[in-house]
Amino acid sequence: MASPKSHRHHPQPNGDLKTHVPKKQKVPAFLTDSDLQSEFAHHDPSVARINNGSFGSCPASVIAAQQQWQLTFLRQPDSFYFNGLKKGILESRAVIKDLINAEDVNEISIVDNATTAVAIVLQQIAWAFAEGRFLKGDVAVMLHYAYGAVKKSVEAYVTRAGGRVIEVQLPFPVSSREEIVSEFRAALERGKVDGRKVRLAVIDHVTSMPTVVIPVKELVKICREEGVDQVFVDAAHGIGCVDLDMKEIGADFYTSNLHKWFFCPPSVAFLYCRKSPRSMELHHPVVSDEYGNGLAIESAWIGTRDYSAQLVVPSVLEFLDRFEGGIDGIKKRNHEAVVRMGEMLAKAWGTSLGCPPDMCGSMIMVGLPACLEISNEADTLTLRAHLRESFGVEVPIYYRSPKEGEVGPITGYARISHQVYNKEEDYYKFRDAINKLVGTKFTCKLLHD
Repeated sequence: MASPKSHRHHPQPNGDLKTHVPKKQKVPAFLTDSDLQSEFAHHDPSVARINNGSFGSCPASVIAAQQQWQLTFLRQPDSFYFNGLKKGILESRAVIKDLINAEDVNEISIVDNATTAVAIVLQQIAWAFAEGRFLKGDVAVMLHYAYGAVKKSVEAYVTRAGGRVIEVQLPFPVSSREEIVSEFRAALERGKVDGRKVRLAVIDHVTSMPTVVIPVKELVKICREEGVDQVFVDAAHGIGCVDLDMKEIGADFYTSNLHKWFFCPPSVAFLYCRKSPRSMELHHPVVSDEYGNGLAIESAWIGTRDYSAQLVVPSVLEFLDRFEGGIDGIKKRNHEAVVRMGEMLAKAWGTSLGCPPDMCGSMIMVGLPACLEISNEADTLTLRAHLRESFGVEVPIYYRSPKEGEVGPITGYARISHQVYNKEEDYYKFRDAINKLVGTKFTCKLLHD
């Protein structure tokens, strides 16, 4: 793995960064099954960990690279600050720039997580309301299935500033992309009633719960046609899970965590900001001496803290190179495996998937037997805890409210993930746990007695 002193990118005489990732002289051997087990030997072997989507996973070789960065700082902090930190973060930004096909490395900032990126984007929206550039009642549109922290951030920054928020009501289960596109168009039309202007659209790339891959290219194109001022794609599950190309997607802002599906240690994310005069209006919420030097520079120094998670991106790239097809090969195999395991579970339980296979990435929703009687959000949490504590299965559960008049509805769905460390036995363990509960006539009510 790359040490703190090794760099793939080198400043040029004019101070610009050479952002092309050079080919290695020696192609590393692909990981064997034994190598892979060693990389994730720190995982609890007693748990079927089919929930990579929540916290991600970090291989031992990347953890070792992170520890080297930490020791470099602790050994001589001043030298690290003046000679290593900025150069290392710039290298990580350059790697990300190439991976997501951004135009310029200055469009890439590294932050703690996607929630921080949301705060950065929404902060400038709040300022636009406060300074009179946006009018009270101007609109922000977001998906009903937006992540909870994103909804709260919109409330804190947009609603409080005087903006009106319209949620795109999406169906679940989802049967087609057309359903999503139609609901999105309808929400934009509602936003423009009485001459209001839609100032911001917040679009998930991969929704969290329930998980569905959203047709972001189509929705961004619609926003451009309808005159939406700014488009922000929240892709907490983006990089490493679905294909990313900033030039094709065309959003103003795009964020993705690097610790969920890209094997970085927690926590680290990137925020892409398409180059425009508006870029200088973006600032990190934590203000340091770098304020006013551009978001990427501001984000690279927010005071004394551990920056090691931001510095190991080149080491992660080396880890990915040890898989056939690199990150694209991993995405393809994860998708195929999660669909296969999802279909196996649905068949075993007599249920169905939450969306067509081509609308999922490395996660998919699987219906749970109706006889479990999952009747509210509290039931999902107690059932999840029961599976963890009694069966050694870690998987999130989603509650779906039944429609009026629906007979025998599936009200509980499990979100299963697949990552390189998972084995089929993990999903069989989950299948057998649910079958045992069904066989003993278990219901969620029993956990509340």
